[in-house]
Amino acid sequence: MAAYGLYSHIQSNRRRSIALLVGLFLLVYVLVYAGALTAEALSVNADLDTLIQLAWIDLIKAAPFATIGTLLWIVIAYNFHQSMIDALTGGREVARSEEPRLYNLLENLCISRGIPMPKLKVMDSDALNAFATGMNQKQYSITVTTGLLDRLDDAEIESVLGHELTHIRNGDVRMMVIAVIIAGIVSFAAELVFRLWFYNGFGFRQSRSDERRGGGGAGIAILIAIGLLVVAYVLSFVIRLALSRSREFLADAGSVELTKNPDAMIAALRKIEGRGELPGATSAVMEMCIDNPRAGFGELFDTHPSVDARVAALVKFAGGHDIGPIALPPQPDPVGDQADSDQSAPSGPWGPVDQDAGESGRGNTPLPTESTAPVDGPSADSPPGPWGPHRGG
Repeated sequence: MAAYGLYSHIQSNRRRSIALLVGLFLLVYVLVYAGALTAEALSVNADLDTLIQLAWIDLIKAAPFATIGTLLWIVIAYNFHQSMIDALTGGREVARSEEPRLYNLLENLCISRGIPMPKLKVMDSDALNAFATGMNQKQYSITVTTGLLDRLDDAEIESVLGHELTHIRNGDVRMMVIAVIIAGIVSFAAELVFRLWFYNGFGFRQSRSDERRGGGGAGIAILIAIGLLVVAYVLSFVIRLALSRSREFLADAGSVELTKNPDAMIAALRKIEGRGELPGATSAVMEMCIDNPRAGFGELFDTHPSVDARVAALVKFAGGHDIGPIALPPQPDPVGDQADSDQSAPSGPWGPVDQDAGESGRGNTPLPTESTAPVDGPSADSPPGPWGPHRGG
């Protein structure tokens, strides 16, 4: 069914996201089946049909444990994911007294729409980026970098905050955290099975090759298991991309709805473009940011749509005006500036040069220029020498 208007698009996107999460969860059982098929192929001398049936029985027996293990992993992440993210990024919670400008912008947005205000965090980084995290109302938080605060004006920062607030309102943050958790389980399990098979399975299979040749199904069963592992791993990644890419357009539109300023959202995206790399942040954290400069193969595996595509959507549907890529001046280096200022004033033999002393180049301890003793000889109108008036002989 086609979606019309922002809110119907949000509902449609939410239904698709739930379907993708269910599919992501089912990949866990695919991995369990692949592991069971590999185990049966390495331990039972039988044909392919028998091995497949035995693997199905193993899957039915292991499914409750796989479900409990996945849910337990989600519960752990539910309670501790924020502290883990803060440990990776160095984000710290701030109050109004510490960041009054940022705090007031977020508070005004929340008051205007009757939205509970999330926690506000700042991380020390020259990168221009921001992201929202949390699984429930008590955990929701928005983190921005100091580089973004230094380079964006108030209207642009308000647009970025509106973008992250929209992620919270739409439930994108909670879905992305769950998707990252489940995809992490799939990736971990797939890598574990691969490692076990390559390091142990090959030798085990070689030692029993004569026994399994009679059945003839072990080699094909292992190939099927490997294929399932590869498919599950790739699909988990593709589903994460689908969840991430679709939500960014809606968050941009939601920001414009909150701020009524599409040009500020466009300008913010243009300034952030290519400047959002967070050193030390994992790919899971970068997927939650307003922009992820880590490129995949072309745009096929990018976690975010390109800034050009997002700006084009804002121009087409929100009436914004694209000003094109923005070149920002390099950020000043306080240490370098201090060193330059120290080197710009050469020191004289009696100390550093006093710039206020004029062009004479004299230091803080000037040489005497006139004598206080009575002068006998030429009149005071005679031209002075380099060390004062001429004395009489």
